[in-house]
Amino acid sequence: MKIDLIISAGDIKKEKVLHKSAVVIDMLRATSVITTAMNNGCKRVIPVLTIDEALETAKNIKEEVILGGERKGLKIDGFDFSNSPLEYSRDVIGGKTLIMTTTNGTKAIRGSIGASSILIGSVLNARAVAEKLLKLKDDVVIVNAGTYGQFSIDDFICSGYIINCLKEMTAVELSDVASTANYVYENNSDIKSFAKFAKHYKRIMELNLQEDFEYCCKKDTIKIVPEFVDGEIIIR
Repeated sequence: MKIDLIISAGDIKKEKVLHKSAVVIDMLRATSVITTAMNNGCKRVIPVLTIDEALETAKNIKEEVILGGERKGLKIDGFDFSNSPLEYSRDVIGGKTLIMTTTNGTKAIRGSIGASSILIGSVLNARAVAEKLLKLKDDVVIVNAGTYGQFSIDDFICSGYIINCLKEMTAVELSDVASTANYVYENNSDIKSFAKFAKHYKRIMELNLQEDFEYCCKKDTIKIVPEFVDGEIIIR
């Protein structure tokens, strides 16, 4: 299995994802939200790029809809919830459709179209993602959402953990950047401690989101792997 890594949503190129299994990671916090919401019974998540697209999509859906997301880490005016996974409890999201737009994560998901499979990854479901990739038997590209188009330490260490899980399961051929991510994880397996070096961590602390940070750094608490299929994220 060949494994490559893209360092931010702004660096996605079609040929890098084409016909591969892509794993999109925005651990602080979009993919952690999606994984949590789906684990708590969310019917589907529709990731969109803009606020206007989210509002328009909501108008055209007859079933009960939740609007969620952020801009610069803050809840969007008129939306139901922000980008905190702790808000998406079973009683809130169970059986409903979540329409979501975020600064980095939803851009990375939509930018990965062309991959044979698009999986939603986080620290929360990292080992489950690795197990799913093993079953798919494709080459892999891990897509880091990054932060405002730039490399992000938090997504990178999460990628390293998923790569490390795959190394335990099968023979892998790593690109230089994937090998670096694995090396970083092997020498910093306490994800929470290492992620505190991230610029994104400082922003999370500025917004008093310590609980979100603690939650998003918990390894393998969720066993499902959401997938982006035909414009929506589902479990299949």
